Amino acid sequence: MRSKIIYGLAIMGLIAVGCNDPDDGSYVDPVTIYEKMDGDWGLMSLKMVDEYAKANAIEPSERNLGAYFNYEDFKIRFSVDDNMEPTTYEVMGDVPPLFPANGYWKLSSAFQQPNGEAVKIYLYSDAQKTQMTDELKLVAVPGSGEQMELQLVRKSGGIAFVSYSFKLNAVN
Repeated sequence: MRSKIIYGLAIMGLIAVGCNDPDDGSYVDPVTIYEKMDGDWGLMSLKMVDEYAKANAIEPSERNLGAYFNYEDFKIRFSVDDNMEPTTYEVMGDVPPLFPANGYWKLSSAFQQPNGEAVKIYLYSDAQKTQMTDELKLVAVPGSGEQMELQLVRKSGGIAFVSYSFKLNAVN
């Protein structure tokens, strides 16, 4: 009986000593959107929205383009370097271009915005990222479901007249 008590006290002492040294883990940089976007993305659906018709309740205001013009072959690759900084992008597939088929890219923010505003994807023709060619909105950020949504808006005189919504999934 006495040995059980001593044995029990010894175990409790070891547990108490171990508990005084907290293991908070090591610091890890937060995961950026760049890390989540890195890789190849295949088209799930492509929707064109006539923004004028939509604003004026004229139907039809939307059209699914996914099966038209070979868009089922659409893929896009976003590449990053070893430091998870954006480098190049490339559109693959025999599809009519809605924006330049290749170039360089960066985001307006490496993290989602707390106010819910969409992060913008800036597309460039040069590696120095001084010649912007287009802008996309990252409407749905890739997460555990490995899906994201991009939106391309075309304007005239500052007023949107058509937009394209690309729903994409990760291609492994």
